[in-house]
Amino acid sequence: MIGRRESGRSDVGSGPVEAMLEADRASAALGIELVDKGAGTATCRMTVTGGMVNGHGTAHGGYVFLLADTAFACACNSHGPVTVAAGADISFVSPAWEGDELRAVAQERTRYGRSGLYDVTVLRGEREVVAEFRGRSRTATPVKRGEAPA
Repeated sequence: MIGRRESGRSDVGSGPVEAMLEADRASAALGIELVDKGAGTATCRMTVTGGMVNGHGTAHGGYVFLLADTAFACACNSHGPVTVAAGADISFVSPAWEGDELRAVAQERTRYGRSGLYDVTVLRGEREVVAEFRGRSRTATPVKRGEAPA
């Protein structure tokens, strides 16, 4: 498994994806783990906890989106340069419930110039689709807080 140890430190090398996840407190707080990665691909998993359930008794869509967005970030940062989301859309297909282990499988569709297009499928089990996410990426120059983007 590729992911975080209890200390929050990555248990694999220090590549661009691991460095990004090392600093990703939001994903760490939700227990999101990177379980597979490759050039333009990534798979992350998360277990739906009681704190992630909405008033209808199902996983809140924001948490499903965050899982998909984390897999998207891992896939688009696998090439090395800092890459951020330029936009994203999600379609919720079926509900998830407390205790469900969800997997988000991200796949690069194309990269052109500084932009890219990625699809992420969120699954329960091997085949049950919970959501489909499409992300648009943009390679960027890192900006420090308070500075104007280049």
